[in-house]
Amino acid sequence: MRLPVAVPPARHETLASYLARLASLHGLDPRELWHLVSAPRPGTSRRDFDPGRLAAITGRPAGHLGLALPELRSPAPDWEAWRHQPQPRCPRCDARHDGGPVTRLLPHHHYVCTRHRYWIGPPDAGQPATALGPELADIISAQSRHLRLLRRHGTAATYDAVLTGFLICGHLWDYQPGDWPGPWLRWTRRAHILIPPGCESSHFSASRVFAAAYPEAVALACLFASPAWRTLAAGNAAQQQQFTGRIGRQLGRPSYQPHGIDDPIAHWMKYDSWRPPSRPHTTFPQARGYRSARLAATRRQSLDRQERSGLWFTLHRHGGNVILYHRHIQPVLIRDWSPKMDGIKATIWASQTTLPPGRDGHLSIAEP
Repeated sequence: MRLPVAVPPARHETLASYLARLASLHGLDPRELWHLVSAPRPGTSRRDFDPGRLAAITGRPAGHLGLALPELRSPAPDWEAWRHQPQPRCPRCDARHDGGPVTRLLPHHHYVCTRHRYWIGPPDAGQPATALGPELADIISAQSRHLRLLRRHGTAATYDAVLTGFLICGHLWDYQPGDWPGPWLRWTRRAHILIPPGCESSHFSASRVFAAAYPEAVALACLFASPAWRTLAAGNAAQQQQFTGRIGRQLGRPSYQPHGIDDPIAHWMKYDSWRPPSRPHTTFPQARGYRSARLAATRRQSLDRQERSGLWFTLHRHGGNVILYHRHIQPVLIRDWSPKMDGIKATIWASQTTLPPGRDGHLSIAEP
């Protein structure tokens, strides 16, 4: 059977999204289409996707389909360079694709559509992309800087560095504004535009909170990804002084010095700067949407978590807590060498303290 409408896949589109659009345009039941593109698994009642069958009904060679559909690519892509969860992209980029919404699997470095000025951000409970006005031009510029960082240091170092930047921003934004007035005011200004006061019920999403901190996260990532700066951060007292001076100027606080036992920058310098980049905890082939017949629905627990974050942000109007509790930064919040803690609250606190782990892998004192 050959489908009459020649529907090309979108770039980075998931298989489930492409099949849904094919079924919609041809008036087919999705289960009927799945039978056309899958083969029975021997000894079971289940069926497995067959790239050759999809090529036959679309008239497009499997190799050509693989150029657009990451799940069909041969050889398989480096999945650690891609997010594990599909998401909507820029609506203007998707407008030319018929048959319904396009869901794509995007690489880790893709946060902004610079052509149409949309924030795409991390996957966030099915939230659509957000238009960025001229007053948020610094977010668009940060994406260009992010891409330069990627070309210079590669996928793994850039992924780790940007998430670490978000982690540091989350901790600093969770403090009182007197400690870091420059970044705090910028984050508050962007959050005011992205999520206007009084409109939280309709405008809040954790992804928009990440957008508010994105320029500073990328600026910090330029230091965290650099082998030279990492060496200074892990070096002797004089070298560390060079690093703290540079990061203080980067954040608008030239006099910054690590203080006390609760300092996320000092924690990174002591425990993480000399380690290899942290990797994603999950890749797309491990996710339930991989080579699936249907688009994965947003889980109830994700919606509940989104609602709790929205209520918290409405009360406090700063996003540090939202960032710290979001799973997007978990690979750098819970690293391979992080001490095991009892619960997410203790884990977040451990990511900013310079206290040494105890013999049992826990911190040497209880969480305050």
